[in-house]
Amino acid sequence: MLKVLSSGVALALLLTVAARAADAVQASPAPPPEAAGVPSFSWAGGYVGLHAGYGWGEGDAAAGGATGTIDFDGGRFGGFAGYNFDLGSSLIAGIEGDLGYDWNEREDGTETFGTTIQGAIRGRIGYAVDRALIYAAGGWAAAQFSFEDTGVSIEETMNGWTVGAGIDYAVTDRLFARAEYRYNDYGSADIGPVNIDFTQHVVQAGIGLKF
Repeated sequence: MLKVLSSGVALALLLTVAARAADAVQASPAPPPEAAGVPSFSWAGGYVGLHAGYGWGEGDAAAGGATGTIDFDGGRFGGFAGYNFDLGSSLIAGIEGDLGYDWNEREDGTETFGTTIQGAIRGRIGYAVDRALIYAAGGWAAAQFSFEDTGVSIEETMNGWTVGAGIDYAVTDRLFARAEYRYNDYGSADIGPVNIDFTQHVVQAGIGLKF
């Protein structure tokens, strides 16, 4: 009888300890769900835009043994389109074309001369810092030079090269703003009786749309 009683007491104690241990052990809370990853901004892809600015042009002219320098300063407006490639490690490469119009006519007596339509095809290489793209660019450039005198109208396309640098900044995931400097060397050409070598410094700003 005593043995049975002892066994019963031991069993009761064992059940009590087990119950208290079960109460003490709490289930580990489930880990919070992982937040969905926010995709980082990318400059890769195509884009189009408009730009406007000012150009300071200089023409080294020679005619009939005489030489001189003519300033061709004025506003400009145009559009651009291009495509960017993401090379990794924040490096961006691309190609871009632009076409625009210069207002830089000069008048000398009955003569009027200056550049009108201009354009370029450039390669670009840049480094992305957050939503900014700092880049350098260079390539082929061309401008149409016009000369008018009494009864005479001549237009000549001048071909040369361009280099520059700028920054694009993404205002939204699709819309970006741009500020840029360029140096254009359009080479030389015979415009009527004058041989002219034309170079130009340009500062311009623009706005573009990625797609």
